[in-house]
Amino acid sequence: MKLPRLSGASCVAALTKAGFAAKRQQGSHIYAQVVVPNHGELDRGTLRAIIRSAGLTLEQFIEPL
Repeated sequence: MKLPRLSGASCVAALTKAGFAAKRQQGSHIYAQVVVPNHGELDRGTLRAIIRSAGLTLEQFIEPL
């Protein structure tokens, strides 16, 4: 399955639907048990690292999108 292009806000929304909660924000980085840069578009490698650190599979992450 191919990784979609997402913004930081869309990534946080997907993590929220997967059960994570945004704890705080420092600058452009949102902390929701994993750190998500709140940028216009995340690099695929960054997105894959976020998914891995959240302990989710790609399917679990993409499903709520």
